[in-house]
Amino acid sequence: MPDSGSPQRFERLLELVSGRRVAVLTGAGISTDSGIPDYRSPGAPPRTPMTYQQFVGDPVFRQRYWARNHVGWRRMDAARPNPSHHALARLERAGIVTGLLTQNVDLLHTKAGQRRVIDLHGVYARVRCLSCQALTSRMTLADRLEAANPGFAESVPLDGLEVAPDADAVVADTASFRMVDCLTCGGLLKPDIVYFGESVPKPRVAASFELVDDADALLVVGSSLTVMSGLRFARRAAKSGRPVIILNRGRTRADDLAALTLDTGCAPVLSALADALAPDRIVHRREAFAQH
Repeated sequence: MPDSGSPQRFERLLELVSGRRVAVLTGAGISTDSGIPDYRSPGAPPRTPMTYQQFVGDPVFRQRYWARNHVGWRRMDAARPNPSHHALARLERAGIVTGLLTQNVDLLHTKAGQRRVIDLHGVYARVRCLSCQALTSRMTLADRLEAANPGFAESVPLDGLEVAPDADAVVADTASFRMVDCLTCGGLLKPDIVYFGESVPKPRVAASFELVDDADALLVVGSSLTVMSGLRFARRAAKSGRPVIILNRGRTRADDLAALTLDTGCAPVLSALADALAPDRIVHRREAFAQH
């Protein structure tokens, strides 16, 4: 495997990005430095996210999910942006990044100050009623769930607690957890997150394609592009002649479409890129990247 973090590859990255309007697509790999695990990076433990069919069709699955989410969402809410998120926000302020699509639900790009963000798979901080479509905040639901399950969250030890990228915490005993329904109509409540087996809303997909079409290049960060919800944008960019740049640990489904792949960590590359595009620091940061 070539040294994907080499100075030569970084120079090639600068060539592909400089003078272009860049759309960005991010996945779970960009948030691992914030303490949120991903699904598919090398060495990641096997994870089986709940499907939409399981959630709506099985009250036992739904009870387990809400019990685990009642604990896990707090960990996600406490997560803070890492240098990768801040670097992309800086590139947006510099006029290089024109918009960002994220497969993550953690809101870390927004917390970092990114202005044009499309949350492809929704966000952890909202809850939707499947009957009347009413939206409420996750914090409001937390108060209701706590009232129905006093002391449940506090009874789960946080040391070593594993929380998945969808805010699902590994909690063993969930049988006694009491769920609550929509206050407006009594319908089923579901996190405003696109589950496996569920489609991204069409208006959101259309806005995402427009963002990619308005750019001159697509930068993919921290995503293996295993699922079509992300892969289609890389295919769209490549088909239209826009260079696709992939920064991800491990292979992706779009490597054969890429003008450049960098198999390395996100933060050093993105931080160096953001610094390099500030003219007074080009030499300093290139030297720092070469020493990395």
